[in-house]
Amino acid sequence: MSRKLLTGLGIVLLLLGGVWTAQGLGYLEGSFMTGQQLWTTIGLLCAGGGLMLLIPWPKKR
Repeated sequence: MSRKLLTGLGIVLLLLGGVWTAQGLGYLEGSFMTGQQLWTTIGLLCAGGGLMLLIPWPKKR
């Protein structure tokens, strides 16, 4: 995969994970996800995965 595609995917996952985490913690209201621990966990995992895609890992030789 190209680096640009991985960076774009990482940014989307990081933002989506942040929204889901905020909803799960009850900071963003008005959704069925508000106050649900499941969405906090899913959001943190999603944001973590996005962050891992944004880290510039060394290339394999």
